[in-house]
Amino acid sequence: MFEIDQIVLIKLGLTALLGLVIGLERELKRKPVGLKTSLVISIVSCLLTIVSIESAYSFPGDDNVNITMDPLRLAAQIVSGIGFLGAGVILHRGNDTISGLTTAAIIWGAAGIGIAVGAGFFVEAILGVILLIISVELLPIILMWIGPVRLKEKEVYLKIIVHHANYAGPVVKMLEQDNIKVDKVRLKDIKNDLHMIELFTSVHQRRQETDIYTFVSALPGVSGVEIESR
Repeated sequence: MFEIDQIVLIKLGLTALLGLVIGLERELKRKPVGLKTSLVISIVSCLLTIVSIESAYSFPGDDNVNITMDPLRLAAQIVSGIGFLGAGVILHRGNDTISGLTTAAIIWGAAGIGIAVGAGFFVEAILGVILLIISVELLPIILMWIGPVRLKEKEVYLKIIVHHANYAGPVVKMLEQDNIKVDKVRLKDIKNDLHMIELFTSVHQRRQETDIYTFVSALPGVSGVEIESR
């Protein structure tokens, strides 16, 4: 019977626990990369790191041949290989916005935690997960209260259909008067003599999208509204 190395079990168990913490954070936010994905990434990264290190030092060798192996050669490929998973969760939406960058970074971080635990850096891995959760969850809330005004705002995409091009200017002006900051404007002619105004705006974090929708829908000349919080 072979003996199971206890340190290997400890590494895999700790990695699973830390991966669980990372996965729960994404799962609670209903992100594409959730609990199972984070667990798989962190555990397999830890396992490959263990295999890489153990293979380097357990190679039988030869008295006449001096063979040296990099103990982290296999683990180094995890960092580059995990990029394929990260790229898969980054989405380019139709309104020229990109989403999924934080989730892609979380994937990379889960792999890094697995490598750290596999290499024996337990304390560093635990501190890394704690700082990661603080950075993603607590820091934005703190900055929203004590940070610059820009950090207290959220981006909102608006698509407004108006009856005539003459309504475009007044509509944008009334939005700004209602504390909806217009960052970018795009105008486009559509069918039946209607005109579309695409607006990339910024509003206070506490302002509800339903409130903005109701306000814009009631503006003169507006026949249709589409809103999306970014």
